[in-house]
Amino acid sequence: MRSADGMLGMSFTPNIYSVMNKAIQTLAALLLVSGSIFGQSVRINAPSSSIRWDGGNALGKMHNGNIAVTSGELEFQSGALVGGSFTIDMNSMTNADLPETVGANLMGHLKSADFFDVEKFPTAKLEIKSATPFQGGKSTVNAEATIKGETKPVNFEVVELDGRYDAVLVIDRAAFNVRYGSGSFFDNLGDEAILDEITLTVHLETK
Repeated sequence: MRSADGMLGMSFTPNIYSVMNKAIQTLAALLLVSGSIFGQSVRINAPSSSIRWDGGNALGKMHNGNIAVTSGELEFQSGALVGGSFTIDMNSMTNADLPETVGANLMGHLKSADFFDVEKFPTAKLEIKSATPFQGGKSTVNAEATIKGETKPVNFEVVELDGRYDAVLVIDRAAFNVRYGSGSFFDNLGDEAILDEITLTVHLETK
C-alpha cells in the first residue's frame, strides 16, 4: 500500500510544461493589455516623407520649394494620435520654381541671418502635444513648432490614409523672429514687404 504522501505526490504533482505554458500565456496577455494602455510609437520613414514650402511678397509673387524631414516618430494610443515629433533639416531647403542661378540666390538669402540663419539654427522641429480622435480619417492637432530657437504653438488638421499623414501648416515667421521685410517689424515697406505667412505642406510616411 502506498503512503498518503506518495499518493499525493503521484496524483497532484503539477506538469512543469503546463505551468510554463500558462505563464507564457499570462505574460502575453499582460503585454497586450499594457500595449493598449501605454500605446505605441511608430517611426517616420524620413526618405519617403516630404515638406513643401510656399511663400511670397505683398504683390502676390509666390515661390516654393522643399525641405527634408530627417527623423521623427508618431505616438498612438488605442489607435488615436496622442503625440510625436519630427525634425527637419533647414540646410536642405531648395527652390522649385525659379531658374537654377536665381533660385540658388534666393536660397542663399533665406538661409542667411536675414531669415532663418541656418548656420546657427540648422534644424527645426514640430512636437505634437495633443490631438482629437480620428473621424473620417481626420484629426485636429495641437503642436509646438521650434524655428530659429523660438517655440510657438501651431494648430492644424491631419488626414490619415494607410499609414500616410498629410497636413497643411501656416507658419507666421514673425512669431519666430524672422524679421527681414516683415511688416510686423518695419513700417513703410510698400511693395518691398514680404509676407509673414509661410505655408508648409507636410507628407509623412511611417515604417
